[in-house]
Amino acid sequence: MAGIGTLFLVIAVNNSMSPYRSFGLTNPAAPNALVAEAAVALMKTGTSKADSLLGYGNGRSYGDSCLNGQGAVVDMRSMNRILAFDPVSGVIEAESGVLLSDVIAHAAPHGFFPAVVPGTQFVTLGGAIANDVHGKNHHRRGTLGSHVEALMLLTSDGRVHRLDRRSRSRLFAATIGGMGLTGLILSATIRMMRVSSLDIEEEITPFRSLDGYFDLAEAADAINEYAVAWIDQPATGRREGRGLLIAGNHAEYGARKASAAGTLLRVPFQMPVGVINRPFLKIFNSAYRWKKGRTRGKHRTGYQGFFFPLDCVADWNRLYGPKGLYQHQSVIPESEARRTIPALLAAVREAGHGSFLTVLKRFGDMASPGLISFPRPGYTLTLDFPNRGAETLALMERLDRITIGAGGAVNPYKDARMDADVFAASFPNWRELEAVRDPTFMSDFWARTAKILDVRRGTVEAEE
Repeated sequence: MAGIGTLFLVIAVNNSMSPYRSFGLTNPAAPNALVAEAAVALMKTGTSKADSLLGYGNGRSYGDSCLNGQGAVVDMRSMNRILAFDPVSGVIEAESGVLLSDVIAHAAPHGFFPAVVPGTQFVTLGGAIANDVHGKNHHRRGTLGSHVEALMLLTSDGRVHRLDRRSRSRLFAATIGGMGLTGLILSATIRMMRVSSLDIEEEITPFRSLDGYFDLAEAADAINEYAVAWIDQPATGRREGRGLLIAGNHAEYGARKASAAGTLLRVPFQMPVGVINRPFLKIFNSAYRWKKGRTRGKHRTGYQGFFFPLDCVADWNRLYGPKGLYQHQSVIPESEARRTIPALLAAVREAGHGSFLTVLKRFGDMASPGLISFPRPGYTLTLDFPNRGAETLALMERLDRITIGAGGAVNPYKDARMDADVFAASFPNWRELEAVRDPTFMSDFWARTAKILDVRRGTVEAEE
């Protein structure tokens, strides 16, 4: 039986042409890839211990949690079958490479919708579980991990483990939000929620300041399934902190068939220079506020535009230019939010940067079954920036310091550059994941954070 190293030579990917990149485009592409079926067959022989692997979904993580530069990624997208669906209970079983858009299309005619969806439907089910994604309704439904009934996990010793929520096993908890480090998720069973229709009754409420948003947020969560705020980040002076609170519920009567998940527009090639700059941002944000703000009050909208507005433009990340973009997502404890969120936005303005889409929402107190999960009670702020090199990295580090100083955390699967200390402060229980990590599985993110911490600890122990 040929080893994984031999198989690399057969299907190694040319780095300059590699499709195995993260969505932020700031990190080197994965140099080697295996198709899922080949990797699964080899792992089941138990001969893969000498090489490093990592499951790869649809590449929608912004940083390097989906990359493995020292080994190979396993492209799971060919394992994309829906295996079973119960139209009475809404429980669906599917292979890990199925896209969320296909799950929606399969369940919608029966009156079901995923209990939690992130900001794009073009993620794989396995990737969404590995990152324990959250959506606009965390205050009611928690993370996707809260709705996982069972997992089939293949580890590098060739064993296939059936893990379910009732067993409360460490491996189940570590796999949810474990960023693919416990093995290959082959399939998953999740419980969907019953909805009256796919359409959304949306209500838009403008606010003039961040205090205005905080005054509205908890009440909006109490009466709505979904709630999120858009912040006009470039606005200054008396307009600083203004935005729109966008809330919604599934319409009582409406569409029960998923619309086509294809994109309407496409950025056809990598822009030689980024078009996302401050003049563009001011124009875009003013136009967005005018367009959305004029539809204030309740109105009906389609689910695609409500949940996945950026999916209508394929490869929109190319607009940031060849250096890509960095995204920074933080969560701040509720007691610190009114002080810290303005400080984060002020740091962006002082650095002369602008964020294309600035999103603020409130997390609830529903705990995830996952060992490492980003959401926790408080407010989460998402910012993205064109990569301008050292000055952008300096801004991101400042945002990290403000976040950690407030007792908050930085999202690892949106990250491409946080240092090990920021990760440890965000996830003080990281060693529990390291303890059950499959020794053959590694990511660039884990190598530059947890493994650095491990080396430091070993050095200190040796000196003592």
